[in-house]
Order: sequence, then structure tokens, then C-alpha cells
Amino acid sequence: MTTTAPGSTESRTTGPVADSRALGLAHYAARGVLEHVLARHGITFQQQVALRAAVTAGAPQSPDDLVAQVRASLKADPAGIRASLDELLARRLLVADGAHLRPTVAGRDLLTAVGAETAPLSARIWGGIPADDLAAAGRVLTLVAERADAQLAALNAEGPEAASGPTSR
Repeated sequence: MTTTAPGSTESRTTGPVADSRALGLAHYAARGVLEHVLARHGITFQQQVALRAAVTAGAPQSPDDLVAQVRASLKADPAGIRASLDELLARRLLVADGAHLRPTVAGRDLLTAVGAETAPLSARIWGGIPADDLAAAGRVLTLVAERADAQLAALNAEGPEAASGPTSR
């Protein structure tokens, strides 16, 4: 049986307990590795997410479609996402095709190059973690994302004032 000492975030048998801080630290550590690679290619994390959405869509997407997809992933401001799309268009990584945007060969090649550079790094990061642990982490992270998305949707429905909670006078 795994237990946690009162007031501790360490399990007696398995180490730190997963919480928001641990999740955030892992996210930013892994993202830092990716951003280092992206910087060598002159592309930002948000631009890469938008470009990947366009490449994996299977069909040309409208700018609004891509904004919605990136916003669902990053919870980013739509204006900032549109700016990222404009930058991808300016670099000819995306091209306008009527009312739609589609990735160019250069855009696809960039994602392929980034993937090739990050693959060995990812292998060193994820390698050696037992499959059962990865499956358990996947289930937990999926549940946390679903719950956080639901909370964010509720907060957005209530408006910005609700997120700040009670105020003192």
C-alpha cells in the first residue's frame, strides 16, 4: 500500500505525489527542450502548434478553424494566435488557398526537421519509464485536462469577475 505522510507531498514508497506543481515543472522542462530546438529554426512554440494543426488537419482549414484548434490546446488569446498565423504566412510555411490556409512544403519540411531533432531528445527523456507508469500517467493527465477544461469553461461562462473570487474592502 502506498501512503502519504500527513502534510507531505512524498509517498512513502513511490516518491513525489503528482500535483499541479509537478505537472507544471514537467511541462515547462519538456517544453524548454522543444523551444530550444524551435529557436534554431526561428519558430515559436505557438507557431509550431498552429503549423502542426494545419499539417495534421488532412484538409485546408479556415483561419477561424486553426484559431479554435490552437486555442483549445494552448488556451491562448485569439489575437495572438492570429498573429502567429500571419507570421507563418509571411514565412511561407502556410499559404492562403481561397478562404483556407494550408501548409506549404516548407512548413511540412520544418515540422519533419523539428521532429527529427526532438526524437532522440524525447527518447532520452521518456526512455526507461515502465509502460504501466506511462499508461497510468496518461490516464491521470487526461482526467486532469478534462477537469481543468471544464473548470475553465465554467469560469469563462461566469465572466472575468467570477474568476477573481470575493474581494475584500
